[in-house]
Amino acid sequence: MKMRPLIALPMIAMAASCLAARAEPAKGDRALGEYLAGECVACHQVTGQASGAVPPIVAWPEDQFIAVMKSYKNKDRDNQIMQTLAGRLNTSEIEALAAYFGSLALQPMKN
Repeated sequence: MKMRPLIALPMIAMAASCLAARAEPAKGDRALGEYLAGECVACHQVTGQASGAVPPIVAWPEDQFIAVMKSYKNKDRDNQIMQTLAGRLNTSEIEALAAYFGSLALQPMKN
């Protein structure tokens, strides 16, 4: 039995949409990230501005934030403080922090 193109196209589009949704990584819990961020913002500015040698982490793409935190957790990056802090976090907590910091906008510098 042959499907007519007008019927087949919506079905194909719907199937492709479902597959694409599954391929997308799960987003972290932003509210949990905000709750956990207190320790982070003790050094990293919530404004997104650099503070001395401490880099900004606001508005980072989530996948980059997660990759960097995992590299500290695995001790692939050299910074004892960050290795210790990241080592305490599980994957869900890292994803939550990525969601929170990724959702923040950079704030303009004050003169």
